[in-house]
Amino acid sequence: MLEFITNTIFWTLAIYGLFEIIKNIIYISTYTKFKSDGIYVIIAVKNQEEKIEGFMRSILFKILYGREEYLKNIIVADLNSSDNTKDIVRKLSKDYDILKVTSWKDCKEIMDNVDEQ
Repeated sequence: MLEFITNTIFWTLAIYGLFEIIKNIIYISTYTKFKSDGIYVIIAVKNQEEKIEGFMRSILFKILYGREEYLKNIIVADLNSSDNTKDIVRKLSKDYDILKVTSWKDCKEIMDNVDEQ
């Protein structure tokens, strides 16, 4: 009787695992076609020297090790900071390829040139 109960539990878990694998395969094959261009995130900062590194590292950790596999770039636009905010983000951009630093003027030009589909 004990063997029957353990076999029932193992087979139930095995079937559940199989359904989860099939569900993930269907999800990946369905939704990856539409997101091939990626997602761009723009973060505007001004005078955030004390907080910017912690904020950016937490965002990068969530994106790189989370479920945001379609993210192409994180653009940090500096709004004419009078401190070392831009330098801190530039140091981080050397470690992470998806992180780009630009001025607000250049960021506005990028946004104005985006084609609407």
